[in-house]
Amino acid sequence: MAESVIVNDVGPRDGLQNQPRILEPQQRLQLIAGIREAGVDSIEVGSFVSPKAVPAMAGTDIVAAGLQGLPAGHYSALIPNLRGYELARDAGVNTVVMVLYGSEGMARKNVNMGREEADAVTETILQRAREDGIAVIATIGVAFECPFDGPVDPGLVADVAARFLQLGVARFVVADTIGAANPQQVRELTRRLVASHGAQRLGCHFHDTRALGLANVYAALESGIRYFDASIAGLGGCPFAPGASGNVATEDVVMLLQQLGFATGVDLEKLLAASDLAETLTGTAPGGRAKAWLKPWLAKQHS
Repeated sequence: MAESVIVNDVGPRDGLQNQPRILEPQQRLQLIAGIREAGVDSIEVGSFVSPKAVPAMAGTDIVAAGLQGLPAGHYSALIPNLRGYELARDAGVNTVVMVLYGSEGMARKNVNMGREEADAVTETILQRAREDGIAVIATIGVAFECPFDGPVDPGLVADVAARFLQLGVARFVVADTIGAANPQQVRELTRRLVASHGAQRLGCHFHDTRALGLANVYAALESGIRYFDASIAGLGGCPFAPGASGNVATEDVVMLLQQLGFATGVDLEKLLAASDLAETLTGTAPGGRAKAWLKPWLAKQHS
């Protein structure tokens, strides 16, 4: 049997948070339903942040309630702090995502606290989550380079990973928030983490700013990583990180994985339909780099 790789679509959160067109909760649910219909069963559906700070994420509680009408899946939501955790818990979310930071500058810009303060908040939430039966995914932002502080020490990322994996996070995700990493950097860091902790609870999150998104996925795959964030139609960009462009597109990542012989459980044809929907809803989604090739290629498979 083919080895499985989990693709976690973050389009409904990371993809939509920086788009000029703000989608209503029902439109966001429509997009989530399309992604889920394609066989992607791991989806980040929104974030419980201040709507003043991120207007596109207002109404995530409505989105969470609407998930009851969709097929079962691994649905998660991002939270910035304890208040966000409480809102997510009360909305019935059973997996939350906390962001840690590879730099002081990004922590200050994103959540108005220091890097160590953000770590401490995550520790507190982990303790609460254990009591509530909620899983916590820890994502370390700007793991390779920060737009404010420059290159990030891989040793710092390794230390944070060791600390939070020991504390019991469900998964530790290394995020190249502004798309600054190259495959050699990715290979070195992911090999180091896999050698220390195994690959089961590790993941990666890449942006395609420098057209290296898929190359970085491949480098992490070679290290043994089997969990990747991706965003439908290449949506993305962080409102607090200058230079962050779209995430690596889900359709591109699934195409790569399937052509390498990995099992994803995803129907590429239905995934392209979800990508089309993302383009229609936002008016700005670029679509995956391989999309123009994928459509006629898939059509040829049916002829």
